[in-house]
Amino acid sequence: MNLFNIIDEIENVDQEIHERLNPRRAALKSFLNFGTKVTVAAMPFAIGGILNKAYGQTVPGDVKAILNFALTLEYLEAEFYTKGVATSGLIPSGAAVAALTTIRDHENEHVAFLKTALGSDAVVKPTFDFTAGGAFADVFSNYDTFLAVAQVFEDTGVRAYKGQATGLMSNKDILTAALNIHSVEARHASHLRQMRRARGGAAANLKPWITGANDTGIGSSVDAVYAGEDNKNQAGVDINQLNGVGGKISANAATESFDEPLTAEAVLAIVNPFIK
Repeated sequence: MNLFNIIDEIENVDQEIHERLNPRRAALKSFLNFGTKVTVAAMPFAIGGILNKAYGQTVPGDVKAILNFALTLEYLEAEFYTKGVATSGLIPSGAAVAALTTIRDHENEHVAFLKTALGSDAVVKPTFDFTAGGAFADVFSNYDTFLAVAQVFEDTGVRAYKGQATGLMSNKDILTAALNIHSVEARHASHLRQMRRARGGAAANLKPWITGANDTGIGSSVDAVYAGEDNKNQAGVDINQLNGVGGKISANAATESFDEPLTAEAVLAIVNPFIK
């Protein structure tokens, strides 16, 4: 089941959804304008109140569709961490288990919340392929691969969330919640990067923030996650030409200081291989 099959299922639940949304790709874009998964993962449970304040006591069908997309991506994350924590011998004992168990619990709590909010309109959980068609074949037998895929999910969420934030500008209540989510997503991504750095090897020089177009130590298979992160120009200003301490600001510092957004289409291309 891919994301477009999921749109079909939502249409089956709500026969009038096609009248309120544009064609399927536009519907997906509307979802990503609200935030991906990968962004709703850290959404405060107060979202129910926010939605009621923004839209009234009845949540309209198009908003339910958005939440169902979010639920689908939450299913992905929750199942990924749940399976990882439950896999014997995968995660070293100690702080790593505690950290990943906490993330697992967060994701499962978000799934439970969204399912409760949607009630009988909740989309059915799809089947996932966490190897992404074989790109990460040892994801549940190699701890370093597991952490790398977790980082891919979290870094994608941070960028996707930022990329779609402008779509929420007209509603300050939802935008405020979205900003809260974004900061938590960034903390998750940073923590996973620190965990990978502590492992050494290909990730020995990994930083809590993104440097350039791919500093993951994973390889070209995840380049799409970091596309554009080597940008050194902000609002028409070449950061490399600004004076810093001891000379011009370096390319690394310029790319690290500004996180770049991802488009809805780019997010779909990254996430879809993980959904059958």
